[in-house]
Amino acid sequence: MNKVDLNRRAQIGRERRARTRAQLVEAARVLLTSRSTASVTVEDVTRRAGTSKGAFYSHFSRLEDLWNAVAAELAQVFDEVARANRPAIVDPVEGIAAGCAAFIGEAQRNPPWGALIAHGLWAFPAVARVARERLTADLRRGQSQDRLACFSEEVGFDLVVGVVVQAMRSASEARLSPGDVPDVVQGILRALGVNAQDAEYAARRAHEAAAATGDAGSASTRNPI
Repeated sequence: MNKVDLNRRAQIGRERRARTRAQLVEAARVLLTSRSTASVTVEDVTRRAGTSKGAFYSHFSRLEDLWNAVAAELAQVFDEVARANRPAIVDPVEGIAAGCAAFIGEAQRNPPWGALIAHGLWAFPAVARVARERLTADLRRGQSQDRLACFSEEVGFDLVVGVVVQAMRSASEARLSPGDVPDVVQGILRALGVNAQDAEYAARRAHEAAAATGDAGSASTRNPI
């Protein structure tokens, strides 16, 4: 009789479980590029993943737990994109521009990821929280330097993120060219009260930096859809 390697058997079981979980999360990401969380069922997820409902419930007790797993991945990549595109930026206007250009550019390089963010940002509080923390700091500093108009943080956040999310949706649908990105970013800055010269300069710098970072590798492609 061959001796059973219990450690190896346990390892194979863990690897199988990890693959199944990854299949379920990937299926959820794909579905949420075009549908809301409220419209997706367990059957939709398991059919897309090629697994059973039993496999689903061995990993997640409910759909909300799966959405949380998707949100955690998105928040991590969202933060990585932001960090990669502004490692040494101290100017608040350039910081806002860099973030806008980075996410629109990422959506152009990885359209499914852009579509998922565009459809799911407001549905996933963890992702929106990452965006809010980074943007709010720049808005505060810009206003304290009299570089931005006087408005509430909520208005500033909604203005910037609303335009960026719409641009990401357009980019993911190939309706926005790379050459359009500086115009979008400049429009956002002007709406925030930045003067024309500073807005044009910051938008151009942000576009060049985002393009250079994209050439070095896309953060979102580490979690392809």
